[in-house]
Amino acid sequence: MIMFNCDCAAGAHQSILEPLSGTNFEQSGVYGLDEHSDRARDYIRKACALGGEAGVHFLAGGTQANMTVIDALLRPYQGVVSASTGHINVHETGAVEATGRKVLPIPSADGKVAAAALESYCANHYADRDREHTVQPGMLYISHPTENGTCYSLAELKALRSVCDKYSVIMFLDCARLGYGLAVEGAPQLTDIARLCDVFYIGGTKVGAMFGEAVVITRPELNECFRYDIKRRGAMLAKGRMLGIQFEVLFEDGLYFEISRRAVALADRLRRGCAESGLRFLYDAPANQLFPIMPDALIKKLQEKYQFFAWERVSDTESAVRLSTSWCTPDENVDAFLSDLRANI
Repeated sequence: MIMFNCDCAAGAHQSILEPLSGTNFEQSGVYGLDEHSDRARDYIRKACALGGEAGVHFLAGGTQANMTVIDALLRPYQGVVSASTGHINVHETGAVEATGRKVLPIPSADGKVAAAALESYCANHYADRDREHTVQPGMLYISHPTENGTCYSLAELKALRSVCDKYSVIMFLDCARLGYGLAVEGAPQLTDIARLCDVFYIGGTKVGAMFGEAVVITRPELNECFRYDIKRRGAMLAKGRMLGIQFEVLFEDGLYFEISRRAVALADRLRRGCAESGLRFLYDAPANQLFPIMPDALIKKLQEKYQFFAWERVSDTESAVRLSTSWCTPDENVDAFLSDLRANI
């Protein structure tokens, strides 16, 4: 089977495997306090145009990063605002609620949180004179790209930042697919994200690493005791250099951005091929995921050879599917899919 169902099905980029093997018998500091992790932090701070006061912490996975950040930075009476389709609301098995923090979902048609919707939610909370009986919105959770493959513009991020400042809400960006979002033409860049967000993480698991996410905290007062929370949640790896090495490789010479651009270029080819075959799309998703709408008979035929998700029912005879490219998708897989699509359309 040829897989277009996700962007984390493969292992790691060869450039990461080699130093992991080469440093196997090297003895170094533990719990992420080693030379490789320190260099990785410096590379990431430089790429973000951040000073040494910014915290950079390496965790194993996205759900772990989300629940650790949210639990650490919210007060006990606060919750986290998310799009109704947000990953923490629909795909993490109640992990955030298990920490005692409440997810506060607001409607979203495309996976994004609109500044006007956040403003309305926060204003309504503070207009209620009995507001202390309800959970206070203390954090905004958004992702870029979103669960629906959509991406925020710089103007949208700035508008959300303005609302967060008005209501003292922490702005947290889940960037499990950040590299792919950065590769979209005209999209906000890493320095924009670092300037506008209080905390975000750079996804490695889906972008070339074997595993790992780099949590970046731009406000020193939020970073001060974050390592305590990492340890408390069981997220501090004793052999932390295994994470540090991977991000050291990804950011030393721009590999992270290079492989992300390739994945988005392949997704663009798929998108053009689907459009030229007469398919329409459920969302305007410009990064490495696309959501073409197909007749059920075509989906059944293609699934004999390809793995992809049937995403959403659109009509009695059609469904939207999700196709994902990744850093290691072979060109020939895209060629084959488009050839079979044209033959069966």
